[in-house]
Amino acid sequence: MTQLHINGKDVAVDADASTPLLWALRDTLGMTGTKFGCGQALCGACTVHINGAATRSCVTPISAAEGQRITTIEAIGSDHVGQAVQAAWVKHDVAQCGYCQSGQVMSATALLQSKRKPTDADIDQAMAGNICRCGTYARIRAAIHEAAATLA
Repeated sequence: MTQLHINGKDVAVDADASTPLLWALRDTLGMTGTKFGCGQALCGACTVHINGAATRSCVTPISAAEGQRITTIEAIGSDHVGQAVQAAWVKHDVAQCGYCQSGQVMSATALLQSKRKPTDADIDQAMAGNICRCGTYARIRAAIHEAAATLA
């Protein structure tokens, strides 16, 4: 039994310690907002926050997440930075198919929590591991700048 602290609550996960956090979230806890994309930490669809840092949950064993503060897309709107990012996403009509968006929002929120006035280069670096097959990268960048402006 592994004890995890997810979205402000302590939960017990009955799974092998090597189980990826993604599968504990989705299959064991029913939190399906975090998506499976590639399983190799290359696409960013599975991004969550661990202690505020954008982390690929598909390659993070639950043993490494034990005792850490985990935030998923289900709770990102309870944070004022997450709220600003989500509002900007809607305003700029970022999502098309939507599959990658939870990971995109999680990465953008982590960026703005650490850097309130990011440059294009900062955004490109922070979002580099998130793939959008619909190609909404220009809208993603605009939304991040919009969210940053509302937080200033």
